[in-house]
Formats: sequence, structure tokens, C-alpha cells
Amino acid sequence: MSKQRICIVGGGFGGLYTALRLAQLPWENDQQPEITLIDKSDRFLFSPLLYELITEELQTWEIAPPFAEILADTNITFQQGCVTEINIEAQEVKVDDQISLQYDRLVMATGGKTPLDIVTGAKEHAFPFRSLEDAYQLKNRLKQLAESDADKVRVAIVGGGYSGVELACKISDFLGEKGKIRIIDRGEQILDKASEFNQKSALKAIEERKIWLDLATETTAITADSISMKFKEQIDTIPVDLVAWTVGNQVSALTQSLNLEKNDRGLLKIEPTLQVHNHNDIYALGDIAECFDQSGKLLAATAQVAFQQSDYCAWNIWADLNQKPLLSFRYQPLGEMMTLGKDSAVLSGLGLNLEGSAAYIARRLIYLYRLPTLKHQLTVGLSWLTQPLVEMLNF
Repeated sequence: MSKQRICIVGGGFGGLYTALRLAQLPWENDQQPEITLIDKSDRFLFSPLLYELITEELQTWEIAPPFAEILADTNITFQQGCVTEINIEAQEVKVDDQISLQYDRLVMATGGKTPLDIVTGAKEHAFPFRSLEDAYQLKNRLKQLAESDADKVRVAIVGGGYSGVELACKISDFLGEKGKIRIIDRGEQILDKASEFNQKSALKAIEERKIWLDLATETTAITADSISMKFKEQIDTIPVDLVAWTVGNQVSALTQSLNLEKNDRGLLKIEPTLQVHNHNDIYALGDIAECFDQSGKLLAATAQVAFQQSDYCAWNIWADLNQKPLLSFRYQPLGEMMTLGKDSAVLSGLGLNLEGSAAYIARRLIYLYRLPTLKHQLTVGLSWLTQPLVEMLNF
């Protein structure tokens, strides 16, 4: 009997952790499947810690280890490249229009992208904040502005959700007194989906940093040095040095092109087992899947959701190939964590509320535990433990 071939498209939380879990499950020696992970980047990105690159609290190697390093001690094959076509009928994935990979089970975990074409000038002048490259570009621009002769650096951040608030606090701490930061959001309040404790802590952090809030305000246009905002039918245009864009999530063109059932937002419709409607050989998770919790509420596109889905996805593929019953995904809300500037955070969940340095340490430890491999956890943990000593000796 030939080995089953499992192809995983996307090396984010959903894809990578599914692959790692699959490799750990108890396969018979002659049933160990061929697992191939495909991603256009050579590195995995632990995205919740991306903000720490702005303030240099963390280094790239800590939050973005190479796939080659992560998968070194596994039987998982890594294929770097861009998936250009998926032939569902032939069960074939094409990479860079050249390499063809056959599959028996396919996992779609391509993640989303930040839509920059919904406001005039955003694509040309706004900085998204989703990838490692985004973080590099934003930080380089911030450094240029911080080292300029200008008295103030004017930064506008579009979006008052988790990403917008976290980024605003980090940028404020990076620029210090020179920064003049504002958050622009269409809603009546920031963090409308956050817990009351986290929302209050975030508002306090924003007030302490004198970050301006433009609520119930719509961004209408962006240029190289200005941003136009609509408030109560009146449009104001103000000068800015930098615009960061943190709103929206759009499925990839690859996902859009597939002849699979989707909702009105383009998300793939899936069964509770994470299998795509009418295609039991295809699983979808993360930002591209329409997934609901036990009460029927659509789950947000977060790393925590994808992290939990990966465990179910791996188990269900194993169960499917071993003629065992599949499990319906059950999301367990484990609380919310946010970084609120340098060496500060807020955490609420499971009956616990923390803010400030205590939340910062707790957040670090929780994320350390969730890093992809034990080897990387130990290496990063040792770095965090020795860093204060190194800084003291250098001082």
C-alpha cells in the first residue's frame, strides 16, 4: 500500500502546527504519511510578537525561526514557493507553475492579507502590519523619521482594534516625546470586542501616551504627506509623516479562485470537523475558513483560533486515514492578551486580570510555551533569562 500524501498550504499557525501535530501522532511504521508543508517564506512568523520588533524588545530569530530549523528533526518536507494552482479533481497542487505535488488530503491554511485598495492612496502610501517584511519597512521608516530634524513625527494608525492599539503604543514608546500619534476608527469605541478590563487598561495606556483618538471617523484618502478623514459628513485633511494600516482581512487570490463553497466574505464554508463542504479530502482553517463557536458565533481570525484548530485538524486527518470517528471543533476561549507599549501588557481570562509588568511577563511566558518546538522554546527562553545580565555587563 502506497503512503498517504498530506499537503499543507500555508506555514502560519494553522498550517505549521497541523504539520507538527500530524508528525507526533501514533502512525504505524508502514502507514506514516508523506507530509509536505508549502510556504512562500523561508520562515515561520509568530505574529503576536511582531510588535516587539518595533521597540527592539525581541530579535527576528526569536519570533521568526526558519522552517528548516523547526522541521529538522521531523519527517515533514518543506517546499518553499508560491502555490499558483490547485486542481481539486486531480488532487494536485502546483508550486511556482513548475512543481506538481499530488495529495490524498489537503490542508488550506493560506491566511489572509490586508486589503489596501478600499481607500484612495492606501496601497501607495500606507504601511500594513502583517508580515516580517511589513515590520522591517515600518521600522526603517520610523527610524528615518526619528533621526530627522523635525520637531514632531506625526503618525496616523487606521484601525482601533487589537493590532491598531498595540502598534500605536509601541510606536509611541519608540518615538518618545517626538511622536504625535493618533488612532482613527469607524466605531464609537476602540477594542469593541475586548473584555472590559482590557479595554480600560488600553484606554489608560493611550491617555498616558497622549495618543489622540478619532472615533466614529472614516478614512477617505491618503497621500504621501496627508490623510483625509470624514466625521459627521465633514471631511478634514491633516498632515502626516506616516500612516499605518491595521484594518481588514481578505482571503488570498488562490482561495478566491477555488471552486469551493464560500460565504459572502469569500471565506470557505466548512463542516464542524474543519472539512470543506462536499470535499472530505480538503480541510480549511485560520483566516480563510468560516468557523463558528458552540453558540453559532463566527470566530475571529486570530492566532489563538488557528492554533486550536490545528490540533483538531491533525487529529481528524489521522482519524480519517485510520477509520476512526472525527471530532467536531470546539473553541476554548483562553482569554485575551495585548502588549501596551514597551515592557507592558494587559491580560484577562480564566478568572485572572493582570496589567503592567506582571502581564508583560505572563504574556511572554505563555507565548514562549506556544513557540513551535521545544528546542526553539529552550533557546529563546535562555536568551530571555540571560538578556538582563548581558545588558548589565554592557552597561
